[in-house]
Amino acid sequence: MLTEVKIQDLFRISNDEEFEKIALQVFEFQKNQNSVYKNYLKFLGKEDFLPQKISEIPFLPISFFKSHQVICGKQDAKQIFTSSGTGGMQSRHLVSDLEVYRQSYRQGFQYFYGPPSEYHILALLPSYLEREGSSLIYMVEDLIQLSNSEISGFFLNNMEELIQSLHAARKTNRKILLLGVSFALLDLAESHPMDLSDVLIMETGGMKGRREEITREELHGILKNSFQVKQVHSEYGMTELLSQAYSDGNGIFNCPPWMKVIFRNTYDPFELNKNSGGVNVIDLANIYSCSFIETADLGRVHGRGFEILGRLDNSDIRGCNLMIE
Repeated sequence: MLTEVKIQDLFRISNDEEFEKIALQVFEFQKNQNSVYKNYLKFLGKEDFLPQKISEIPFLPISFFKSHQVICGKQDAKQIFTSSGTGGMQSRHLVSDLEVYRQSYRQGFQYFYGPPSEYHILALLPSYLEREGSSLIYMVEDLIQLSNSEISGFFLNNMEELIQSLHAARKTNRKILLLGVSFALLDLAESHPMDLSDVLIMETGGMKGRREEITREELHGILKNSFQVKQVHSEYGMTELLSQAYSDGNGIFNCPPWMKVIFRNTYDPFELNKNSGGVNVIDLANIYSCSFIETADLGRVHGRGFEILGRLDNSDIRGCNLMIE
């Protein structure tokens, strides 16, 4: 597929000026090539709109990924990533170029943590392994292969095997990443508290339907006490995105250079806020679907990063009531 924006340029962005220039080019491409986004802009009376800066770009409500096929052109989807569907309909992200996704998560991981080959990667993701279509599993499976470690791997509910692998990994000179869904890490913390002070522990969220919801601060407090670590890392991603933000502690996330988070007024989604509100994500790796997504999350600026405060419960209602076919 061809576009005026070269894929390699997305992952060479080094400053805000380059980001804005390419984001405006991506908007123009998607306005013409993505029929759902094009019709949404027409619904807003902005089918001929030419924004001069990213703050003027309209964001597509994330619930459109549940009700429409959000994809550019007439390309066939090479992969369809789906959400868990715990809240009703599943989100479906139609991906026509998997190489863009691979470049995004590989370069994103290296940007924050270095090469996967420096790690043993142990993944505790039972709820994702138990279903098909998870973009997280696709990413972690590839990172595990890139780690080129016999110790790396997935662990469903076999805690004893995981503990044995942790012990084996700690006898080597490699760094260790234990990445897990929140409820599974809590299960491990409660059943097998241990000294993992030399292990990088990363939670990916995910408590809904498995355990009583607790705040990220409470979760991290339990994990830090049980595993004797100073900080718990976090990953912020979703089915509808092809990029991830990462936190190295305290739930403060940072984006790779081709991804940006801005905030909207929770009462007027077309008005932006400077420091807090509904989370809008610009993910330039989503070049062949939609890069400008109005999420269902609530957040605020924290220094040079951002934190997630919770969910906006009426987001599905707003999205699904627009452009009803």
